[in-house]
This record gives sequence, C-alpha cells and structure tokens, in this order.
Amino acid sequence: MSMICHLINNDHLEETDLFNDFVESEFFLIDGDSLLVTCVCEKSLKPGQSLHFFYLVERYLRDVISKGGHFAIVFFKDAEYAYFSVPGLLTLRTALIMHLQKNTDIDVWTEFSGCLSEEWCITLSQSCPYFLILADEGLNDQQTHLFNFLVIQSWAAKVNIALFSGQTSDIIRLYAYFMQSSYSKQLFFKQHRVVCEIQVIEDQKDMKSKSKFEREITIAYKTLIQQLEKYRDLDLTTLFGDLTFDDMVEKACETMSLLKQLWPEGSDIRRALCVTSCSLFLEMYHCFLDNREKKASQQTCEDKQKRGSCLILKDVEDFCKLHCLSVVFHLYLPLSQRACSRFVTSDWIEDLKTVFKMKQWCEYFILSNVHMMEFWSLDLLHLSDLSDEPLLKNIAFYYENENAEGLNLNVGDIIMKEYVQLWDTVSKLVGKFQVGNSFPLRTTECHFLKKTPSPVKESSQEKMPNLGFIPMSCALVDEFTGDILKDLPFLKSDDPIVSSLVKYKEFDELVHWHSHRPLSDDYDRTKANFNENTRDPRYLKSVQKYHETKADIITRENKKRLMAKEEQREEEKWNTLSSSIEKEMKRNLNSGMKKLEEFLRSCKSNPVRVQAEKVGLMACLTAWKEHCRAKGETMKDFSIAVDMMKRIHSLLDKHSELLQEAVRKLIARCLTCLGFDELARSLYSTQDKADDIVMKKRNKYSVGIGPARFQLQYMGHHLIREERKDPDPRVQDFIPDTWQRELLDVVDNYESAVIVAPTSSGKTYASYYCMEKVLQESDEGVVVYVSPTKALVNQVAATVQNRYTKILPAGQVVCGVFTRDYRHDALNCQVLVTVPACFEILLLSPHRQSWVKRIRYVIFDEVHCLGGEIGAEIWEHLLVTIRCPFLALSATISNPEHLTEWLQSVKRYWKQVDSAMGKTTFSKKNAASRGNHHKDQGQARQSYKVRLVIYGERYNDLEKHVCSVRQGEVCFNHFHPCAALTIDHIEKYGFPSDLAFSPRESIQLYDAMLQVWKSWPQAKNLCPENFTHLKNKIVIKKLDARKYEESLKEEFTNWIKNGNEEQARMVLQKLGPNFHDYSGRMLDFFPHLVEKLREMDKLPALFFLFKLNSVEGCAESACDFLEEKEEKKRPPKADKEAHVMANRLRKVKKSLEKQQKIGDEKSQKASRRLDQSILSEAERDYLLKSLEKNLEIPQDCTYADQKAIDDESLQMVFRRVNNQRKGDTLKQLARRGIGFHHSSMSAKEKQLVEILFRKGFIRVVTATGTLALGINMPCKSVVFAQNSVYLDALNFRQMSGRAGRRGQDLLGDVYFFDIPLPKIEKLIKSKVPELRGQFPVSISLILRLMLLASKADDPEDGKAKALSVLRHSLLSFKRPRVTDMLKLYFLYSLQFLVKEGYLDQEGNPTGFAGLVSHLHYHEPSNLVFVSFLVRGLFHNLCQPTHEGSKYFSEDVMEKLVLVLANLFGRKYIPAKFQDANIKFYQSKVFLEDLPEDFSEALLEYNMQVTEDFAAFLLIVSRLADMKQEYQLPLSKIGKEREDSPLVSHLMSCREGRMAVSPFVCLSGNFDVDLLRPGVSDNVVLNTIGINHTRAPVLWPHRFDSTGRKLPLNAYAVDFYKHGSLVGLEQDNRIHQGEAYRLLKDFYLTIKSISVSLRELCENEEDNVVLAFEQLSESFHEKFEKV
Repeated sequence: MSMICHLINNDHLEETDLFNDFVESEFFLIDGDSLLVTCVCEKSLKPGQSLHFFYLVERYLRDVISKGGHFAIVFFKDAEYAYFSVPGLLTLRTALIMHLQKNTDIDVWTEFSGCLSEEWCITLSQSCPYFLILADEGLNDQQTHLFNFLVIQSWAAKVNIALFSGQTSDIIRLYAYFMQSSYSKQLFFKQHRVVCEIQVIEDQKDMKSKSKFEREITIAYKTLIQQLEKYRDLDLTTLFGDLTFDDMVEKACETMSLLKQLWPEGSDIRRALCVTSCSLFLEMYHCFLDNREKKASQQTCEDKQKRGSCLILKDVEDFCKLHCLSVVFHLYLPLSQRACSRFVTSDWIEDLKTVFKMKQWCEYFILSNVHMMEFWSLDLLHLSDLSDEPLLKNIAFYYENENAEGLNLNVGDIIMKEYVQLWDTVSKLVGKFQVGNSFPLRTTECHFLKKTPSPVKESSQEKMPNLGFIPMSCALVDEFTGDILKDLPFLKSDDPIVSSLVKYKEFDELVHWHSHRPLSDDYDRTKANFNENTRDPRYLKSVQKYHETKADIITRENKKRLMAKEEQREEEKWNTLSSSIEKEMKRNLNSGMKKLEEFLRSCKSNPVRVQAEKVGLMACLTAWKEHCRAKGETMKDFSIAVDMMKRIHSLLDKHSELLQEAVRKLIARCLTCLGFDELARSLYSTQDKADDIVMKKRNKYSVGIGPARFQLQYMGHHLIREERKDPDPRVQDFIPDTWQRELLDVVDNYESAVIVAPTSSGKTYASYYCMEKVLQESDEGVVVYVSPTKALVNQVAATVQNRYTKILPAGQVVCGVFTRDYRHDALNCQVLVTVPACFEILLLSPHRQSWVKRIRYVIFDEVHCLGGEIGAEIWEHLLVTIRCPFLALSATISNPEHLTEWLQSVKRYWKQVDSAMGKTTFSKKNAASRGNHHKDQGQARQSYKVRLVIYGERYNDLEKHVCSVRQGEVCFNHFHPCAALTIDHIEKYGFPSDLAFSPRESIQLYDAMLQVWKSWPQAKNLCPENFTHLKNKIVIKKLDARKYEESLKEEFTNWIKNGNEEQARMVLQKLGPNFHDYSGRMLDFFPHLVEKLREMDKLPALFFLFKLNSVEGCAESACDFLEEKEEKKRPPKADKEAHVMANRLRKVKKSLEKQQKIGDEKSQKASRRLDQSILSEAERDYLLKSLEKNLEIPQDCTYADQKAIDDESLQMVFRRVNNQRKGDTLKQLARRGIGFHHSSMSAKEKQLVEILFRKGFIRVVTATGTLALGINMPCKSVVFAQNSVYLDALNFRQMSGRAGRRGQDLLGDVYFFDIPLPKIEKLIKSKVPELRGQFPVSISLILRLMLLASKADDPEDGKAKALSVLRHSLLSFKRPRVTDMLKLYFLYSLQFLVKEGYLDQEGNPTGFAGLVSHLHYHEPSNLVFVSFLVRGLFHNLCQPTHEGSKYFSEDVMEKLVLVLANLFGRKYIPAKFQDANIKFYQSKVFLEDLPEDFSEALLEYNMQVTEDFAAFLLIVSRLADMKQEYQLPLSKIGKEREDSPLVSHLMSCREGRMAVSPFVCLSGNFDVDLLRPGVSDNVVLNTIGINHTRAPVLWPHRFDSTGRKLPLNAYAVDFYKHGSLVGLEQDNRIHQGEAYRLLKDFYLTIKSISVSLRELCENEEDNVVLAFEQLSESFHEKFEKV
C-alpha cells in the first residue's frame, strides 16, 4: 500500500483543459463515489439536506455536458464498504445511483464489483476512456486506499486520471489536474499484478496463475475489503444485536411486501421510504431497548453509569412523527416556499446520534432493496428529496418551543390528511407493539434540540452593502446602458460612498509621481529590430512593380511575338532532351517518367507537350507489353498501366483539340491493349488488320478489370480535378476556381467575407490579392494580417517581403512585423503582420488612431481561434473594433452562418456610425491630411456587406492508416473511413459532411456491400462500369468519383432506413482494420516507424505528440537510431584513419601558412618553393576530400536531403541558434534530417526547423500543436504518435490537413500510432466544434475602453469603437438577458474603478489608470499591485543598504520577488502534495505567503471588493430565470405550491435570499454568505450567467472542494535563488521548456513594471524605481544564463 501511495504522491501533475477548446470531448469516466465525496464536502452543504446535494451533483454534471462532455459514471459495488461508518451517506449514495439511472439520460455503470475485476478490465479495453475523474482523498483512509487502487489500475489500462480537487471552470472550459498514464506507471502495475486477460478464469486457477506481485496486490485489496466488512458487522451488532446484514435485508423486504398489500395502487418513493423506514426503525429500536435492558440486568451500578442514557420508545415515536410531517412538507411544498424556510442553528442532542444512525441504516436497507418489489408502481421521480434535516429541525423547534409556549398554528387540511395517512400506515406496519396516535405530535417533554442563545439564523444579521450604483455623467455610459439605467438604484450625491470619493491619499513618497502622465504603450516598449527612421536596404530594390513603365508598354505590345519565340525555344529544348528521356524510359521507366514530368512542368507550349506526352505513352505501351510477357498469368504490376492512363488522361483532357488522327489511334491501341475495348472503339472506331492480328492475344495484356474500376481503384489520386480553363486577368500565377474568383470579387467590391475552406485549398491567395490591391492604390493604405502565432507571423512576413517590391517615400516600407517579443517598421509599413494581442494594443491606444484610420483591410487567419483557450476574447475585440472590411479565414468552423450573421450585425452598426459621422467627416475633408483623404476615399468605397464563402473540396485525398507492432515490426493497416461509423450514428446523423472517401475507398465500400448482400437490388446500377457518371468514360474525373461516393453513401443509408441494419453492420465490420493492440511501450518503436516510412517513400512527415518530453525524446531517439546504424556500418579502422588524416591536415595547413609568409621574399629558391606550395595545396585538397568522405554520413543513415540546401546557407541558418538554449541539440538533429518544434522553444529555434523543413533538408519533425495553425510546412505524411486531450476533432483536422499540400502531393497519408481505435473512430466522425462566445469583458478592458473614449485623438471615433466592443459580444448575440447582465457588469466595473480612483464620475481616467491598463494581461494582479504601490508598501520594503545608496540588499530583492511571485507568478500545486513526504533538492517548491503588511493590505482590498461584488449580484439577480432556478439543473424536477398558517410561519424568511440559489438556501445560505471569502460558485443563482470568478479579488490561498489548501508553486522565487531550470524540473515538476516560458513571462512583467515606474516618477533616485530596475537587471542576467 505504501508503494502505491509513494508512486501516486510522486506523480507529475499538470493543470489542463479537459474539454480542449469546447470540442466534443473524449469519452471519459467519472467515478461516482468521488463525485459524491466532492459534493458532500461542499462548504455550503449542511448534513441531511439531500435536495441541495443533488443540486450540486446535477449542476456539476450539467456544466460538464454543456461543455461537450461525453461520459459515463461508474459506481463500484466494493466502494459501498467505505460508507458503513456513516450510514446516512449509504442512503444518499443509493438514492444518487437510482436518481441518475431513472431520472436522467446519463449512462451509469453499477455492475462491477471492483476495479481489479476481470469484467472491469474487459470493459476498459473495449470502451477506451481517455481519462477518469477521481477524488484523490476519501472521507476516511480506507476510501482513500480504494481510490489509490483505482488510480494504479487505470494507469495500467492506459487511462489517465483527472482530479476533482482544484477544478476550475469558465463558460466553455473545465480545468483539472491531470495524472498521465505513462509506460513506467503501466510497468509498475504489471510488475505487481499481471494485467487482466480477456478470458474469464476460474478463481482457483486464477490465483495459481498469478505472479507473486499480482497476488500481493490482490491480497492487499481483499484484505482492505475484509477489514471494511468487519467494521460494518461490528457497527451492525452494536445497533441490531444478533441480526446480520442479510437478516436486515430480509426484514426490509418483508416490510416492503407488507406495504405493497396496504398500498396496492403504488406510491411515491418519499411516502414509501418514510413509512417503511419508520416502521422498521421503531421495531429495531424496540429490540435495541430490550437488549439494553437484558444487558443492564447483568451489569453492576458502575457499568450502568458508564453506559449512559438513551431515549425511550415514546421519544423515538415522537421523533418519527416529526419526520413524517417533514416528509409531507416535501410532498406538498415547492422549492420556492422551502427556500424561504428559517434556518435553525441548534444541534441535535447527543442521545439522537444512535437514533439517527439506526434510522439511516433502516432507510438504506429499504432503499437498496426497492428493486425487489416487482409489479408495484413506485414513482421514483423525487429520489433527490428524501431527506431535509434543516426542515426537520425547523419543525422540531416549532413544536418544542413556540407550540409549547402557546403558538398553535393550523397545519392545513391537505397536509394534515397526508400526515395522518402516513402515521396510520406506520402503525399498521409495526407488528410487534402498539404505536401512539398521530396527534398530538409531541407526547413527551424531551427536547431533541440543544438550547442555544440564538437558535435561528437571521438572514439580515450582517448588514449588506448599499444597493446602488455611483451616478456617472458620461456619454459612453449613457449610450450603452441608457435603456436600463432608469430601473436601477443609484446612490444620492450626499451618500457617504459618493461623498468620500476623493483622489488618492497619496503616500508621502508618491508626491513626485505623476500618475496621470500618459505611459508609453507596449508598441513603444517592444524591441525594434533596427532604427525605424532609416530605410531597410532589403526594401530598396530598383524594380517598380506597380507603376507601368515604358518598357512594360513595349513588352505588352510585343507579347504575341515573344510568345511565338518562347514556343520555338520550347520545341528546340524538347528536341535536345527527347532522345535522352526516351533512352532513360527504355532503361528504367520510373526514372524516365520523372524526367518527362519535370520537362512537362516547365513546358508552356501545348504542341510541344503533346509531342512529349505521345513519347511517354509509346514508352508505357512498350514497357507494359514487355512486363506482361515476362509475368505471364502471375500478378501484374499495374504501375505501368497507371502511367499509361495518366498520359491518356493528360492528352484527352488538356490537349484534345490538338490531337491528330495518329495520336488518337495510338490512344485507342493502348486502351485495347489494357482490355478496354469499348473505350477504344468510342475513341477510334476503325482498326488496321495488322492491329487486329496483334490484339488477338490481348488477354495477355489486359488488366482484367473494367476501365471504371481500374481508374477508381488504381488511379484515384491521379484523377483530374475540375478546374476552370479561362484565365482571370486579375491573377497571373494560376487560373482561379469559381469560389476563388468570388473572393477576388469581395476584395474588388471592398466587402468583408468569412471564408471556410479546407487546408491547402488556396483560400490564402485572396489575402495576397488584397495586399496587392492596397499597395497599388496608394502609398498610404495599410493591410493588417492577423496571425494566431508568432511562428506564422514570421512565415507570412517572409512571404510578403519576397513577393512584393515597391518604391516608397523615404521612411516607408512594404512589410512590417509587431509581436510581443519584437517589432520592425510596424507603423511605417503598408502590410503589417502581427498577432491579435499586439493589434489590439494599437486599436485601443488613444494616440494611434491616426494610423488606425489608414487601415484598408484586415485579414484574420485561422479565425476559429476566437473560440480558443487563450486570448479568444481578443479576436472578438478586433472583429468588432475595426471599421474597414475584413477577410476571416478558417478551415474548421461548423457554424459559419452564425458567425457571419454576428459579423453582419457589427457592420450594420458601423454603417450607422459612419452615416451619423458623415457630415463631420465631410466638413473636415478640406483640412485633412493626404492620408486622411485617402482614408475618406476608402471609407466612401467600403461596402458593409459580409459574405460567406464556403468551399468543401480538398485538392488531394487523405487516406488513414493504423500502425501496430507485430513480432517487433511496425505494420500499417489501411483505415477505411466507414470503420469509424456505427449503425446508430448513421441513423441519427447520417455520414459526417466532411467524411470523404478516396476513390479506392468507394470501391472497397461497394465490394463489401456486394459480398455481404448477394441479392442486393441496386448492385448492378452501382457497379462502377454501369454507374451513370462513370460508364464508358476514358477520362474519369475527381467530380465523377465524388458523385459515385455520394450515391454509395445514400444507398448505404437507405439500407439502414429500410431495415437492413444487420447487413449494414456486417459491411462496417468487414471494412474495419486488422489491428493488433501492443501491450508494451509503443514509443520505443518510434525510430522503426520513421525508418518504415522512409522505406515506403512517405517522408517528409510531421509527427504530432503532446508532451514536451516526448516531442524532444522521440526526435533524439530517431537520431540515436541513425547514429547506431552508422556506427555498425562504419569500418573498424575508420575513426583511426580520420584521426591520422586530421593530424596530417593540420600540419599541411601550417606548412602552407609558413610558405605564404616568406612567399614575397625574392630568392633563388623561389621556383622550388612554388613547386612545394603547389604540392602542399594538392595534398591539402586531397586530405580534405578524404576526411570529408570518411566523415560523410551514409545516405541511409540520415533523413536529410543534402541537395535541398547548399552548405553555406545551412551554416548561416545554424549560426542563428548558436547562443540558444537548444541550439546545439537542434543542429545535431538537423544534420540527420530531424527536428522538433514546440511552444517552449525560442523564435530562432523554431525558425531553424521551419526553414529547413520547408527547404526539404529536414524531413522528420516531431511537434506539438504549434504546427497545427496555418504554418506552411508541406509534407507527405502526418503521424499522430501520442494520445492526448488536445488531440480533438478540431486539432485533428488542422493537423491532418498538413498532409499532401496542394502542388506538392496528390495524396496525403495520415498515420495513427499508439492511438486507441475508439479514439481514432471518434476523431474521424466527430464534427468540428461550433464557435461560442466567451465572457467578453474584464475590468481592465473596460478601463482601456474608457481611456480610448476620453483620450482618443478623435473622441467620436474612440467612443464608437468602445461602444462596439461593449455591444457586440458573440456571447450576447441574440441573447437579451446576457446583454443586460453585461451592461450591469459594466456598471459594476465602473463603480469599482471610480472607488479605486482610476476614473472620475465623468468617466475620465485618473490616478494610476495608465499603469493598471498597461498590466492588463494580469488582472486582478495589476489592480492589487497598484493598490500596494499607492499604500506605500513598496516604498517601505525597498530600503537601500544604507542612506544615500542606490543598491539594495539581496534580502530586499528576494522579498520583492516573493511579492511579485504571489501576484504575477501564480501556478497552483494540487493539495495532496503538501502533505506528501517528498524530498526536494534545490527548490523550496511551495511559495511562502506575502509579508505581513502586504497580506493585511490584500485582505482589506479583497473584503472591500467582495462587499461591492455581493451588492452587484443582488442587483443582477433580477435577471434570473426563476422557473429554471426552482428546477434541478439536469432532471428539471420541480412542483407547484401549497400553503397553510404553519407553512407560512416556518417559511416566512424571504428577505436576504435574492442572489443565492434556492437549493442552496435549504442549507441556510443567504445573501450575507456572499461576503464570505472564497465562497463557492455554486451558491449564486445559476441563470444570471455570472459568479464570483468575475470579481477582481486575489485571494492569497485557494481551497479545493474538501477545504484543503492548494499551495502556489515557488518556481519564480526558486529560480531567482538557484538559477537552474533542471532544479525546477526536478523539484517544482515543471518541464524545462514550460519553465523557460513561465520565467520569460515573469521577467517581461518585471521589466514592464520597471519601465512604467521610471516613466511615472520624476525623482530619478526614488527607491522603488531603483529597486525594480535592479531586480529587472538581476533577473535578466540569471535568465540569460539559461
């Protein structure tokens, strides 16, 4: 057991999004007992309140489902043993299982005894869940051990673990700590327990076959269960005497049988459980008293005193009566009434503990055996509402105190009648003795509740803050929120809150600080690559592309003459090359064909192309005949026949008008030779007699199948694509397709467009046409290209620089770049390539608006990122802020219509704004600058239309393959797309819209259908040779194959619709891959996988993995494999020879240098020295060549293509990474043609891999998802080599789209390596996710918008942009309730900003508004930081070593880092590690708390913010949908109300419960509880769409649902002290690449603060400024060393 705990506690956990970017999630499991424990431990839940508990469960599950969760919940039978010490939870668990099964659609598994059972192992292997959500700590040690067994068993089955502890969520994501199943963990389990076999073995045989370790784990598990059984039996004996567990089950069944006789018509579960449990309990308690009396008669007086007292039977009868009455309240009172119930805080008396325990056991025995009652109508709808202990206390308090004192309230007729019936039934069920009458309820004087001074919790005990907003006078506020302002409470001007609004009470040291001074923005601070005032020589080219010169005119006039000359040159070239190509084709057809293809690609003359094609066709015909004669009747190699048909396709499709009779006759001969007689006759009907004689033996040459099948099966990816042949004058490089012309029209008309087209389809071309158009128009217009990643920025910028040249006025250039790391020419270029965050800085900067007005077009590449995890809201801000047209490009959006409609609504807004501002614009035109004049022209031409352009056809086919390991060899099996589907899926959803077949896959489907259903009616019509679009066609095109595919899909769907499901199921099984699962570590075979792909000519390839260690490790293992391979081939003496040659070469070089020094001296021996010099040079050259040959890497020991790049260029690329962290490793790998690519690499490191891969030098790259977004890295193959939550439907399409780029390959191959089959099936059939909006605003963003609106160079324009951001969130589109909520949050944010002194009541920025907005990346840490600064805490801390000194001690620096780490370096560690006994070597790991003065200031700040946010929630609660709030979130269970005087008295507390969920009110949680630190999100009303996560608080500690503290990782402080990335990886458990990225962000934050403070303070010797500058420099030095 200790070994298991040690393994789990030492695991490396990462926080990850379980439903990556809101995509339809992996199939996963939730451990039901973990869910129960997590919800039971919720702070707001009071014991015995089952409805609140079920609300927590359903709210969690509903949240998971709304995020796309696809899961099952599993309850193990053995897990029940952990609750026998708390029988109340046994009943709750049983009710939960039954409720989920009966009242929800959730898949609940309860059939497994335990996690080590054979059945469970089989189920895991079949369902392949990706992860299991589990609690890492149970209610007791025994339950924790059970969870630990489940952890190691899941790891062994390759199932990852996600923890309940520390989970956080937002609108579309759920974050959790992830415990990855690695091979070492699987190996641990296998060493301790042999992995379950599929066949079931008898117990005795099974135990014999188990290894020693296996028996150890099995025995440990069984020992634990036996121990829990003993505890159970001991507990039962204490309560029920001699009655065993089985005896109690039998008695429970007898009681239920008796009830069935009394109520034959059936019952509600609450009534049934109430009467049966009460009657059984009373009988058991009667026996308990009897046993007690018997024992008492045998005990001494001293023993009797020790034993204590207990309740008499009449007391217990009274208690059961109160319980029955409370159940009637459940039956008749809806939640809306019960939520108003007063909350009694008094505890039960000690003597009731035994009563409760015994009664809960009875409830459990009844409920767990309800299924035994067959043929009896039992309504299980309200299983969620079986217990309400707070209500029972309320009723008990009334009868014990108020009723006893004379308050006698009527229960109500309906309630009275129901209660009497229940108690009468209890009386009838109790057979052993007579129970009392139903009234009076209390017959004894025993008080069940303890006496307390304040027994009732008043909801108004604590004063809630003033409900009202601070009044503001601001045009932006009025325009955005004017429609709701009249309905809101506002504070009066004399209210203390308003009257106390003053400027900062400045700390003495801040008198020299100009907090109002405008700060330089991120643009100013980003490192410039060179001085922007000078021209970059790269752009000073003499070519003038955009203005037609005299030479251009002459060229145009003489174009025809020049074309004629070109044709003549092409013919001469062919005449020169033809003989050598013909000879090569005779010698080796394949290499000859490659040479012919090379010539055809460069040849522009159609007549010459016909000649070349004819020669190729003749060569193919000759080679085919020779091949057939040699092979005879054996299997023929159809590759020659394919080459022949390719030539025929080319001649007939592209050059049919140039074909003479001889060529047609030749084609007919070839077709006849292949056995396609009908096609031959259709082309050339007459044949020579000689031909007839020759073709009599044509069966020898025939391919043996029909022409249509042959073309589909063997020529699929060679089929000609439908392409237009009429040129478009706007495009010179190629002939655009129809949909691409529509894009050109969009740009010509100044329209906007959302463009959805597959990867490599050519959608980006419109972007370059757009750039070209703007460049041609003027020197002022700007195109902004927004890329999701810095890697794509670099690539696009390089493309633009190479593509366009233009002479511009001094100081201006064509292309500029702006990222967070660097910038060049960003504001003096015409094409700016940038990332979203940097573009947002420019758009929202008040003093950049004159540049913004020059923007003519914005291109958003990979626009689906507006639904992504990081920075998604920035994409929204950009789309709604720009006033010019845009192009939004993506390959993966499933709801483009919704996106387009939203964007069209934004454009309508801008049309209204432009119309309103038109007069002002017109009046200023004459005074405008040239740039503004151009802008006006562009604005006047702008269309406000947003088009949707969708194109669904990939240029090349993608085929999928599954990799497996058999007998130590990597094998591939083709994966037919149909193998991913099920009958149910096709019946419900049909074939997925983007599930395309290659032509050969269509043939495979037809053949499978024909084999399965011999009498298939449509078999003849769908035979390829008979199909309408294929019949008698010499040239079958891609479109024809697609029509055939669609017809097959339609027919297959009809099979299912018309009742032929069994045949359809057999077809899908037949098409499934022959896959063998491998139990070992698949990544060990990674080098063999790469080698196999090289042998199959499938390189270059991208290998996607999702863990940084694996990405680097696999690349290095492939390199090691090649080095070992070379070492084995290398002659034994080669190293010694190389050493000798190197020494000799050094000596020769020294000799040459010596001769050169004395070479100028005149001497008689000059001629002799010259001869000696010549000899030495010859020897040097010989030695160099010999050494190079000796050290040369053999061709089969490298994947690099040495011809792809010259050595000088290669060394230049290598020099760029000389000082980079991974530079040496990357160079070593690159020499072998290998690279890796992930987000934690530097820009230069990534560029090395990108450049060399694009050049073709590197042909193997391992990568994370960083290459999924648009990077142009063409490859033949894509390999998914590791499973991950990040491998989802979206990323699968993005990544697989890299295979087979247009113009590179006709076929792309996708390989699945170490990916479970169910996951593969899911990836192929899952839809791309819909884009859904996220919470669009933050307090920092609102401050930036207010800055823009009040300080913009053009105030009207600034206000219009700010208003557009506020009004047009995707989240609130067509959702008025959400819009109102956002308006209220906006008002709350303004109130906060005004109170903190960042805005005045007119909405103008004040105080340190600039510093807060500058640090907007880090909300709420930016707000807390400024709060500390204003309070003077940093001035108190930053004291120099002695007076007058400018140097600060290391102690001060470390404390400063500690404070900043608590603010800006917050990375949490799971709670379980804090108590684990783990040894650390260099790091402290757990971050210390803030210094005391900082901690006190933070608490004061947090409490003030919490109070204000609670007041805001009270106001926003009016937006709640109370109908939904009164229903359980998932099962939607609720009811109507009933009333009576007693009900009104007990449930009269309506005040103070406005913002809290009515379910949560049942446990006594009211509005005042919103002021509690760290209050749960589940407390607030669910339908208002906002919770405490939006409050700008920074709690120093975070706690999980069980109340355990989640410590912060001290990585920043630890690194500052020891400067080691290795230490961070070893102790802090952060991968070095990830640590490097985190530290870089932390350093950039320190630097940003340092620069900002220097700009704000005029005192050059201010201690805080100096301290931050010292820290910035010190941290930078340490960072640079790694």
